[in-house]
Formats: sequence, C-alpha cells, structure tokens
Amino acid sequence: MKLEGGTKMASAVMPYYTISYNLDTVNKENVGNSYNAYLINNLLRETYGFEGVACTDWGVTNDNPAVNSFGTTSWGVESLTVTERHYKAIMAGMDQFGGNNDKGPVVEAYNMGVAEHGEEFMRKRFEQSAVRLLKNIFRVGLFENPYLNVEESVKTVGNPEFMKAGYEAQLKSVVLLKNKDKTLPLQKEITVYVPKKFTPARRNFFGGETPASLDYPVKIDIVKNISV
Repeated sequence: MKLEGGTKMASAVMPYYTISYNLDTVNKENVGNSYNAYLINNLLRETYGFEGVACTDWGVTNDNPAVNSFGTTSWGVESLTVTERHYKAIMAGMDQFGGNNDKGPVVEAYNMGVAEHGEEFMRKRFEQSAVRLLKNIFRVGLFENPYLNVEESVKTVGNPEFMKAGYEAQLKSVVLLKNKDKTLPLQKEITVYVPKKFTPARRNFFGGETPASLDYPVKIDIVKNISV
C-alpha cells in the first residue's frame, strides 16, 4: 500500500512482525511493529491520515511454548505477559489480533487500561476500534443485504468456464527457465515415478499439532489422470 499525506486508501493494514530498528523518533522504542505506537498512531494515523483497521500479524501476542516448537513473534516485548502484550498493542493503535480467538486477554487488557486511565477513556478507545471494524462491514453492504443469493452462488462457484479460464491462466504463468537436456516436451505414454514424502511431527502455522505423515506430495489421482 502506498501512503501519501492525508490519504485514506486502504480499509485495513497489517504491520509486519519485525522491529523497525531506531525508527521510533518519539518513544525511542525498539519493539515489534504491532506494538509501536509511533508507527501506528503517530505515523500511520496522524501523519498519513489512515482511518481503517490495523490488525496484528499472526501470533504476535503468544508465549513461546518450548524450544523448537511453534513459537511467538512478540519481538521486543518477550518479557511482558500475554495480557500486557494485548494492552500494549491496543494502546499502540491496533484494532484486531490476528490468530487469537481468545477474548480473555483482551478483556483483561481492557481492565488493565481502566485501572490506569479510567473506564471512560478505555471505553472510548475500544469504541474507536469498533467503529473502524464496523465501517468495513457497512461499506460492502453486509448490514443492508447480509444474505447470499443461493441461485447466483451455484452459478458462480465451480463454474466450468471460470475454472477453465483459471487453469489456463496458471498454465500461462509457468515459466521454463532451463531445458538444455530437452526433457520437455515429454514423450507420450511415459512412466513417471512420484515418491512419497515423509513429514515429521510439528506445529502448524496456527500452533496446532500436526502428526508425522508419509504420503504423496500431490494428489495421486490427479497425477494418474494427466494425459501428455
């Protein structure tokens, strides 16, 4: 997104995980960008006039559960509790938390703000975020017309013509960088070996446990139906 003075171009932004080192000229903080009040409030909102939603990237308020497992990206605020991270992000101008479906720390952060600034102040701060979020819903007409047209959806989703156009677009996007040994085009009726891939147990992007697996890296039924 390109921002210019007074521009209100986007409906939502997501600050990246990293610390914008020594860019904070107001508070002199080196913290992850979702916690940086200078970047969100002073620069994005006040200087550039952005009025949309600011949502954190995924998992920035999490604790790191263990070494070599899916960890946190709460860089610069690792010493804070989960509640304190939520509170700091809210006070920095964030409206929404990516990857967090637990209202507990948000409610606790609200109470923390009430203790520090009073209920009137914190209610106004939360209502400020609520307005930003609701505006996006109003702007696309979800309040005025919240229901799907089932007949129209059936015609659109999985439409063979649209799927064909999408597949052709993907084919055209493939770029052959090297074919020195003349592997392509493939000969007719050749046999292709597709080895299975072992994936060790791990935590997925959202922190959930994914068991170990040994399986084909592609859907083998699709491969068998490909004709050359």
